[in-house]
Amino acid sequence: MLNENHALIFDFPEFKQDIVHLNHKDPAFEEQSKQYHLLDYEIRKLEVNGSPTDDEHMHQLKVQRANLKDVLFQMLQAHHK
Repeated sequence: MLNENHALIFDFPEFKQDIVHLNHKDPAFEEQSKQYHLLDYEIRKLEVNGSPTDDEHMHQLKVQRANLKDVLFQMLQAHHK
């Protein structure tokens, strides 16, 4: 779906409190989270503008976002235990 917001609190609502806590208390999580949200914003901006980039570049951006999301999810799971 184009222009879908993949903010962590939307994709992982069950970890909302963990996301807030880690963004304030864990510099590594905070940095990864910022990178993730900037990348998600860039992808959505490209989608809204009719993807003014080639398919390979868009695919690479989406793979980066997925990889960051996996890292953040693992951090959230570890914190939640």
